[in-house]
Amino acid sequence: MNLMKRNYVLTIRKHGFSSFFCSLNSVDCLNNIFSLQYLLFQFISIFIFAQIFAPLSKSITKFAATLVLADGTVFKGTSIGKIGTTTGEICFNTGMTGYQEVFTDPSYYGQILVETNVHIGNYGIHTDEIESDSIKISGLVCKNFNVPFSRKQSGLTVQDYFATNNIIGIADVDTRELVRHVRSKGAQNCIISSEEKSVDELKAELAKVPSMEGLELSSKVSTEKVYYLGNKDAAKRVAVLDLGVKKNILRSLVERDCYLAVFNGKTSFDEMMKFKPDGFMISNGPGDPATMDYAVETVKTILEKNVPMFGICLGHQILAEANGIATFKMHNGHRGLNHPVKNVIKGHCEITSQNHGFSVKAEDVAKNTNVEVTHINLNDNTIEGIRLKNKKAFSVQYHPEAAPGPHDSRYLFDDFVRMME
Repeated sequence: MNLMKRNYVLTIRKHGFSSFFCSLNSVDCLNNIFSLQYLLFQFISIFIFAQIFAPLSKSITKFAATLVLADGTVFKGTSIGKIGTTTGEICFNTGMTGYQEVFTDPSYYGQILVETNVHIGNYGIHTDEIESDSIKISGLVCKNFNVPFSRKQSGLTVQDYFATNNIIGIADVDTRELVRHVRSKGAQNCIISSEEKSVDELKAELAKVPSMEGLELSSKVSTEKVYYLGNKDAAKRVAVLDLGVKKNILRSLVERDCYLAVFNGKTSFDEMMKFKPDGFMISNGPGDPATMDYAVETVKTILEKNVPMFGICLGHQILAEANGIATFKMHNGHRGLNHPVKNVIKGHCEITSQNHGFSVKAEDVAKNTNVEVTHINLNDNTIEGIRLKNKKAFSVQYHPEAAPGPHDSRYLFDDFVRMME
């Protein structure tokens, strides 16, 4: 690629298409908008755009990129998405599919995602396969980044999707080596950069990034205004405390004849009760549950009034905190579509979708005579579900709504509906 074309590509990937056209349309041309010179310049601009950027839908111009971990480990690769620098806590997802759902899961807010599946982007982007209104990951690390896609229903490449949403990433990384390192050393912050910065400069920037432990992030992804979903004449009304809710949780309730009101995570119990709900859903979300006193107090009030309640992921941890059960930061967390969980009440196993870096303390659960363990993780025996013996409340650490799957745990939504009867 010649220097001029390289500079145009960098302009697009750093600043977007508007900056590109501003760079082409000089002030002199704008001052002579009706001149032949300007019209000719516009024609040349469009021709250059077509020659340079039409091929970008099928390929990507590769520039050097660097990944630096907090422990000083450095990985080299090539840039994807927008040119720039981003930081966050590194985590890995072992799912073989569903990358778009993962990118848009609000629970990933503030995290840089490593995809262990070797190919990312091969089936493109579909507008219906989102779990929130925007990409929530802070960055992406992968092995093979595929720009062309094979699925006819898709309308966008992952590269275009990332560029539009200002997402920075790195490809051509040995993700096997990286994941083995994170599994051994544990979760830590990292930085990705495709700018001309030295490793020492990146380490200095990374040192300023706060640890995920102690961060309250749910308020950054919760809805600002209440909204409603479903049929107003549905059999049940559910108030959803949005701590970073995934769309498929809402769909799963609507499919079971529930009318939903989705509230900001800091909404009071009394305000939500104006909706006259038959039950409460406490959603998933990002951040450290130990920092979320506002949600814990709301859940305590719901328990006092004994209104049926179902918590998922962060909602599970908040229910635990409301019952005096502490949470802790895991070594590297659970993220993927293939985590085996045992329902100890029914005696059967489920393959589950998971995304969490915190868990509830088993020793605290054992001390609480009102709390019963319902599910355990078969990989590490961590607590995956609890229910209260004296209240209409239960929760699970994993994602029963799992999109695109697996669907082994959908019965939990049916259990919740029956609890509201």
